[in-house]
Amino acid sequence: MTTAPIEATVIPAQPPVPIPAQPPAPATADRRPVLELRGAAVRVGGRTLWSDVDLTVGAGEFTAILGPNGVGKSTLVKLLLGAVPAAAGHVTAPDPTDIGYLPQRRSFDPGVRIRGLDVVRLGLDGHRWGVPLPGLGRARRRAERQRVDEVVELVGATGYAHRPIGQCSGGEQQRLLLAQALVTRPRLLLLDEPLDSLDLPNQSAIAALLGRICHEDGVSVAMVAHDVNPILHHLDQVVYLAQGRAVAGPPAEVITSRTLTRLYGAPVEVLHTAGDRLVVVGVPEDRGSCGPC
Repeated sequence: MTTAPIEATVIPAQPPVPIPAQPPAPATADRRPVLELRGAAVRVGGRTLWSDVDLTVGAGEFTAILGPNGVGKSTLVKLLLGAVPAAAGHVTAPDPTDIGYLPQRRSFDPGVRIRGLDVVRLGLDGHRWGVPLPGLGRARRRAERQRVDEVVELVGATGYAHRPIGQCSGGEQQRLLLAQALVTRPRLLLLDEPLDSLDLPNQSAIAALLGRICHEDGVSVAMVAHDVNPILHHLDQVVYLAQGRAVAGPPAEVITSRTLTRLYGAPVEVLHTAGDRLVVVGVPEDRGSCGPC
């Protein structure tokens, strides 16, 4: 198969990030795919990590990226960001300036004094350097302050945004980092295990927030998750990676004993608990474990 270049470029280091005058249109206004992979493959360290991956994410769709540890879920996110090349297939993704990215869980030392509001603002001007000249760009800075306030309110962080981020709880920090990823009004939001290390109430709250941002504001969300249960009722589809392959589709069709058994090539059973949670069991230990996903 002929390798096709990724239709995305690296974010330039110097130019300011433009702020659109209006938020994105609702998801129903444009049904063209925001993200598309056809027969995509990635090689790492001389070996193929996964291949023949097909995935389409439409505007305002919530997609979870699932699979056992070490299967290449984070590598898929790096591919979409343009940080890893495709070894085969075709990848269409938004320009990086239209992508909001939240990497794996970061924690701030309690002694960090920078305000949460300023952490959010770094999503707009963190790539700039030097001291701005007086009188230049006043309208732009006013628009940026307004946008920061809007997105802080959107994620429900207004009450603690002026507090040093080191003094915020884990859930509060995650909301502020989510606001940072959203501040440029991206078309696609890429999240790498954003619920990791959060307690159950905060997991539920962040999951509900992501569902609202996705389905009400028309932002497409692709999220790496270890446990699908907190986000299950907000999902439109999942892509499950295992054994160097992938299967994508609605959760009810993918997270089943039949589908996962075929994907792993070994008996796998998907259990439904009394609380309508999913538990995947029977994955051989030498092939990794995906926990309750």
